[in-house]
Amino acid sequence: MRGALGGPRVLLRRLREVMAEPVSAQDRLDKIVVLIAANMVAEVCSVYVLRVDQTLELYATEGLNRDAVHLTVMRVDEGLVGHVAREAESLALSDAQAHPEFAYRPETGEEIYNSFLGVPILRGGNTLGVLVVQNRARRTYTEEEIEALQTTAMVLAEMIASGELTALAKPGAEPAIRRPVHLKGVPLADGLGLGYVVLHEPRIKVTNVIADDVMKETERLDAAIGKLRHAIDAMLEDDGLSKAGEHRDILEAYRMFAHDRGWMHKMREAVLSGLTAEGAVERVQSDTRARMMRASDPYLRERLHDLDDLANRLLRELTGRGRGMEREALPENAILVARNMSPAALLDYDRARIRGLVLEEGGTTSHVTIVARALGIAAVGQVENAAGLADQGDPVIVDGQAGEVHLRPPGDVEEAYAEKVRYRARRQAQYAALRTRPSVTKDGLHIDLHLNAGLLVDLPHIAETGASGIGLFRTELQFMIASTFPRISEQLKLYRAVLDAAGERPVTFRTLDIGGDKVLPYMRAVEEENPALGWRAIRLGLDRPGLLRSQVRALLRAGAGRELRVMFPMVAAVEEFDHARAIVERELTHLRKHGHGLPDRVFVGAMVEVPSLLFQLDEILARADFLSVGSNDLVQFLYAADRSNMRVADRFDPLSAPALRAFRMVAEAGSRHGKPITLCGELASRPLEAVALAALGYRSLSVSPASIGPVKATLLELDVAAARKVLLPLLDDRTGTVDIRATLRAFALASGLAL
Repeated sequence: MRGALGGPRVLLRRLREVMAEPVSAQDRLDKIVVLIAANMVAEVCSVYVLRVDQTLELYATEGLNRDAVHLTVMRVDEGLVGHVAREAESLALSDAQAHPEFAYRPETGEEIYNSFLGVPILRGGNTLGVLVVQNRARRTYTEEEIEALQTTAMVLAEMIASGELTALAKPGAEPAIRRPVHLKGVPLADGLGLGYVVLHEPRIKVTNVIADDVMKETERLDAAIGKLRHAIDAMLEDDGLSKAGEHRDILEAYRMFAHDRGWMHKMREAVLSGLTAEGAVERVQSDTRARMMRASDPYLRERLHDLDDLANRLLRELTGRGRGMEREALPENAILVARNMSPAALLDYDRARIRGLVLEEGGTTSHVTIVARALGIAAVGQVENAAGLADQGDPVIVDGQAGEVHLRPPGDVEEAYAEKVRYRARRQAQYAALRTRPSVTKDGLHIDLHLNAGLLVDLPHIAETGASGIGLFRTELQFMIASTFPRISEQLKLYRAVLDAAGERPVTFRTLDIGGDKVLPYMRAVEEENPALGWRAIRLGLDRPGLLRSQVRALLRAGAGRELRVMFPMVAAVEEFDHARAIVERELTHLRKHGHGLPDRVFVGAMVEVPSLLFQLDEILARADFLSVGSNDLVQFLYAADRSNMRVADRFDPLSAPALRAFRMVAEAGSRHGKPITLCGELASRPLEAVALAALGYRSLSVSPASIGPVKATLLELDVAAARKVLLPLLDDRTGTVDIRATLRAFALASGLAL
């Protein structure tokens, strides 16, 4: 390096020696700036640390007035140092005072210095501070010198991240790496979760960044890149690549990045400057992340996730570490933080230890959200950069009602939420007092409240909530958490346990609803352009009759001597229902022939989720014993709005005329035919929506366990006839200007209903 004493490798070796010395944090910083100044042949070297109040404090200097240390503070919108911190990019100037953002601070004595080189101190793309060198002479800093200073800044980043500098800070002015962060998102599942961060895809923490043998590190880097490329190529060539949750377009992007010469060149340069292979990957990815986080182009920001994942894959190759945290290593109060998750991935965790879920994506009706609600886990989605801001083990609060996340909360916020938890517990006690009270409205109408369930852990909720039964048992959850396809004996054991727990209360089993984002890990998935409209649910069952027959046989055997209710999902035409019901009849004949006990009676129903069935209601009700409305999918298909696509998922309100008219059609058809109709989608779990459904004629709702209390409390005070007088004219209004939700909310509040 031109003008340097010994070059970057010598500097890094000396830095490692300083880092190992048993000295105070301030002494260590003071020694570091002296070393850098000598190596860079610079009269000044200074370290500025970003504080929790988003100002920059001078923590150490060689060349400026040392009395200014911990006294000089500037805003991030002030001066050249602020510019480097704000833009997260290096700035090299031969005439610093001519720059329009130059700000003179008289206490530092820097007016005699002309040349300026500042680099951001980055970790995970987040700015922790700024490292600066200055010269009296007007000097042009070379690319090699800038690279060397960036490499040194990485060592300082780890020092700041370790918390070593916290002891040097005044209260309220601690380094920003540990600052409290308040994040806003979208409420997914109600509840409060207080606990500690568990990253679903944890970043590999790089602790050794200074190389002993540069050639050896270069060889390690090249070997790891070769293995990474081979693994990606193998996944692309494998017809079953979706088994790992990968999709071809993502893998194609990975392959493009993995073969990118610029990416490779930057990492090799970082190794040649004296970093380990792991340090080089971390350095290059942090720089790239910092730039892309500030990009306005949504495509570039989307690619950031791909690059993050690719860098983490490469680090796993280098370190030999696995993808996630061992189950036994989970803290007692774990808050999962992820970009996104499949329902199967959530179910793979120890549910007893999970208190909350934070997603960078995730919609209110996505399947992982439904599972979180079923498990009683507070969840917030669409939290920007959540996984990048959080560190493993950070204290965190998840407010699933307000859609807020408090990362590293201050004491007063933590205490406020602890009180809120105590208040919710008292409120739950009030709901529990309603457990044995019949769900009868103010004007005497009985509305059954059933549970949505899917796992053995859900069964105690039947007695705890006083539910009328289980209106939707999602049988696919057992298949999703198993490592191999469950045998008939295993299915039989589960179904019997569910019926035993319910006792005399009815249980409605939904046959396998897999496909879309519910992929079984041991089955080869089919790549489809639009999985939600593709080969899933009853379509898959009818095309693979052996799969459906084995499940129906297990259900029929489990129901021996009692009533059994079975329904088929995503029926789009009456012919599909006829074929499915024929399979039930065939299995009954088989069991009868072989002397097995049979259910006293079998009720067979269909889910109304596909709009085409709205125009075959009389035909399907002539065949089915009951119908159940799946409001999540029905609304999705009515509005052609993919519920997993955050740009459109919440674009349309289910309490609007088109959706409510569709719900009314089903309720009225059931009344005409004298057949029971239940609504089992997430819509029924919200008190205001439950008011609308009661007004439309629904007398059976199936909701999440946590919603039984709030919905029952509302229904007990509801005058359904009064609600009908308000709602039905709104559905017949053809102006298209009526806000049904607002009008219904005003009615509820005026009626004293608790929402």
